Amino acid sequence: MINEIQQLFQNQGGEFISSPSFIQEKLKNIKAYIFDWDGVFNSGAKDENKSSFYSEPDSMGINLLRFGYWLANNHNLPFVAIVTGENNQTAIKLAERENFHHIYFSFKNKAVAFDHFLETFDLKAEEVAFCFDDVLDFPISRKCGLKFMVRRHASPLFIKYAIEHKYCDYITAQQGGNHAIREVSELILGLLGQHDLAVNERTDFSKLYTDYLDQRKTVNFRKLRFEDGKIVEL
Repeated sequence: MINEIQQLFQNQGGEFISSPSFIQEKLKNIKAYIFDWDGVFNSGAKDENKSSFYSEPDSMGINLLRFGYWLANNHNLPFVAIVTGENNQTAIKLAERENFHHIYFSFKNKAVAFDHFLETFDLKAEEVAFCFDDVLDFPISRKCGLKFMVRRHASPLFIKYAIEHKYCDYITAQQGGNHAIREVSELILGLLGQHDLAVNERTDFSKLYTDYLDQRKTVNFRKLRFEDGKIVEL
């Protein structure tokens, strides 16, 4: 099965910097997923109000990923957060709607948010998987357990740098704003061996799925902003 998954994603243009078997083994210890926002959920383009967007297929991808993790881990939810350098209200709305644990915004130094996240949930850096796209994400990607980098065709030197410094395990076929998060979510689900079960249970809206949703609703969502040199909860 792992060879089939590798072939499917490589045929789309996905690039395994670490082997699928390495990623699969590391996933056994992952307890949390962190996502960058701009350039990952979207292309990184902004309007005059600095707003940017997301897609529902990406949102569903994360939902299925969380559900698959829940199925594979004795009905325990993974910890989930968004970390962004900007004050993006769309990101906040999505994180709240989907019952993420935290959103960190206005964090120019993302290492501060990462350290807070680890401390809050008593996690080790190697227990976190991170989906990202750019240089301000490196303070997290160089420390965390698994690193999924969203491709940007305009940045061949940057991609080369990330590979040489071992800051990424997989580079997506798709760019930000073109369902790269769905790609990463499906890859992880496949390597966890949970994709088809998660899709089947979601299709049936089964008791397993509604139990997962009920548990997801109990997550204590927190909005955290960096201002005046400290983390402030809103």
